[in-house]
Formats: sequence, C-alpha cells, structure tokens
Amino acid sequence: MNDSVRIVEVGPRDGLQNEKTPVGVEDRIAFIEALLGAGLRTVEVGAFVSPKAIPQMVNSDAVLRGVDHHPDSEFHVLVPNEKGYEAARAAGAKVIAVFASASGGFSRANINCTVTESIERFKPVLARARADGIRVRGYISCVLGCPFDGEVKPQAVVDVARTLSELGCYEVSLGDTIGVGTPLKAKNLLRAVAGSVPMANLAMHFHDTYGQALANLYAGMEEGCRVIDSAAGGLGGCPYAPGATGNVATEDVVYMLEGMGIATGVDMPKLLAATNTISRLLGRPPVSRVASALNAKAPVR
Repeated sequence: MNDSVRIVEVGPRDGLQNEKTPVGVEDRIAFIEALLGAGLRTVEVGAFVSPKAIPQMVNSDAVLRGVDHHPDSEFHVLVPNEKGYEAARAAGAKVIAVFASASGGFSRANINCTVTESIERFKPVLARARADGIRVRGYISCVLGCPFDGEVKPQAVVDVARTLSELGCYEVSLGDTIGVGTPLKAKNLLRAVAGSVPMANLAMHFHDTYGQALANLYAGMEEGCRVIDSAAGGLGGCPYAPGATGNVATEDVVYMLEGMGIATGVDMPKLLAATNTISRLLGRPPVSRVASALNAKAPVR
C-alpha cells in the first residue's frame, strides 16, 4: 500500500456544521487558508443550505469567494436542491456535492423525504451541473448503520451508489455517519459497492464514535480504496444523528499514512497549528489523538 492516497478535508463544512459555537466568515477563511498552507489541496468549504436549518454555514458564498484565488486547490460546497445550486454557481463553485442516505429513517429525519424522493429532488441539480460543466460528488449517509433504522444492508448502499454514479457523480463518498462500523463490515461494504461503482470512484467518510475509524479506513484501503474524507481536529458530527461524534481526524489519518510509507504532502506542524487555532475559537481542545499527543510534547501554537 505504498501508493498515493487523496485526502478530502471536510472540517470547514462537515466539521463546523454541528458546532454550537458559530465561526465567522473571516475565521473560516483563515482556517481554510491554514489547511491549504499545510498542504491539503481538496477542501470542502461550505454548504448552500437553509440558514435556519444549518446556521453555521451562513455566508458560505463569501467563504468560497474568499479562498478561490488558489488555482492549484479544489473547493467543494454542499448543495441540497436547485436553489442551493443556483447560489453556489453564482458564488463561482466548480465542484458541488449532493447527498442521499442509504437509510429511510435517516432520510426522513434529515430532509423529510424517502431515499427515492431525495434522489428525485437533486436530479435537476445534476442535470444543470452537467450542462454547466460543474463536477458533482455524491455523499451517502448511514452506510454502516442508522440511528433510527439500526443495521443497514450493503445492498441498500450499493443501490444508492449505483444511482449516484449513473446520474453523473464522479465520486461517491461512503459515510459511516454514526461511526458504528467495524473493519470487516467496512471491508465487505467496499467490496460490495465496488461491484457496481469502480473502486477508483469511491471514497471513505468514517466518523470515529466508537474509535474504529482508522481501523475501518485501513480495511477499506486493503480493498483498494484510495480517497479518505477527514476533518482537522476530529471536528464534526451530524445535527440529525443523535450521539454521533466527529469525523476521523486529519492529523490521525496523516500520521497513519506517513507511518505506512504513504506520502500525503501534508506538513504536520502546520496542520496542528490550524487545528489548534480553530479549536481555540470553538472553546475546546481537539479530539484528535495525534493533536493531543503533539500538544503535550510542545507548546501550543
């Protein structure tokens, strides 16, 4: 496994969207700039969603405009519908993300519709994006378990992944939203989905609720997956998934990969500095094991 792995940094969106302490536009831009300075090149920077539903993502247009002067970086924004797409397009988005769930219970709790209805809602978004030359990434929530429905069958994930791919998503990110997966389940899921969507077009988005995220990522890498979503400092959670904790921490992922001989291009001290700064703004220490260990060894910056 000494080949490359692409890290998609989701802290500025998926990480901050569940934080009770709102982070202003200037600080969000500074956070993204610090992540770019650390060597991360693909960053999810915001979401064009209802400010009433997710107030933490208000002014995502200003955030995107504030960082779009980096031609060597790729910025993603989440859009739930055509209204969100129009706002993202107006702000200059070049890559958008749409989301569906593998679980009916989660879909109803999150966006008040069935899985099939959710896909119908964003079909026009995908059609417009295709016409406009905008790349689309697809997220699937609850691929290894649901807070409402419990166990999620791999076939349900396969069906949604195949649909997203057929509709034009260049990549499908498989999200263990509540972090209940274990390595064998993760491995079997990747193997099942890869039967319908090429492994090269899959990504892993694992939360660390039960401390299994790194093990699950390693299991997925053994199956050939080479794209990992992570959030600096282990930020995140989900407003619609009770008890879910944050994403797997980018520092922890980088430490694991570099220790395996897989170059990430990420400067750990600079990543740690970015993590410490956003953590201070949020008023709590990072949950990342690596950040905690390194902060204990050296003065916090």
